[in-house]
Amino acid sequence: MPEYDDDLRLALELADAADAATMERFRALDLRVETKPDMTPVSEADTATEEIIRAGISAARPDDAILGEEYGLKGDGPRRWVVDPIDGTKNYVRGVPVWATLISLMEVDPEDPAGAFRPVVGVVSAPALGRRWWAARGRGAYAGGALGETTALGVSKVADLADASFAYSSLSGWEEQGRLPGFLDLTRACWRTRGYGDFWPYMMVAEGSLDLCAEPELNLWDMAALAVVVEEAGGRFTALDGQDGVHGGNAAASNGLLHERMLELLRPRA
Repeated sequence: MPEYDDDLRLALELADAADAATMERFRALDLRVETKPDMTPVSEADTATEEIIRAGISAARPDDAILGEEYGLKGDGPRRWVVDPIDGTKNYVRGVPVWATLISLMEVDPEDPAGAFRPVVGVVSAPALGRRWWAARGRGAYAGGALGETTALGVSKVADLADASFAYSSLSGWEEQGRLPGFLDLTRACWRTRGYGDFWPYMMVAEGSLDLCAEPELNLWDMAALAVVVEEAGGRFTALDGQDGVHGGNAAASNGLLHERMLELLRPRA
């Protein structure tokens, strides 16, 4: 199995630089915010942070490709860094502390006949929450807090939906895909539901404080870092159709024990 310790170390260093940039402008009264063609907001902190991360990758790994939310794909080859400078920009621009920088390294999966990329390193850094999560393929998943503690992550052992906590980002998108009835049935079947949103519920699945979460519409940079953390914590990460990995345009994550039942309920209905 390949060793990714150096790549993880680089990703953590990049997250340090990103945290400094994002926190400097968080809740700034003169923060500049624009609207992208897809009608989502982008702040000066998003673009500046991605530039910092790209520069760090280019200096340390000049042969690796980089895919970022704000500046697209640069380069080619079997190794690709995937970056979301601020996951949760809408929270960021409103002063809500639930946002994070997502940094992942993806490599061509040697076991995939189609040569698809899979995430092998992931760092999720939420400085306004004082939390960071990270993982490397085959090395486990970990979290750290503001006081410097490091904790190994592990998913929950909940095996019945009636005892499970389910999280989601919002109701938008479920109805458009014909999945709203199943989504509502899932919320009724679970013990507890909450709309935490963005990266956070996936990290809580990895920590074992949530049991499952799902979103109907996502991009690769929204998922790559999250997936490797969830999987290395012992959980499962798929698309809503059950396809393993991060290429389905949506996501379902769980402790594994509840995964098939969640997917069954979330299937589109006529």
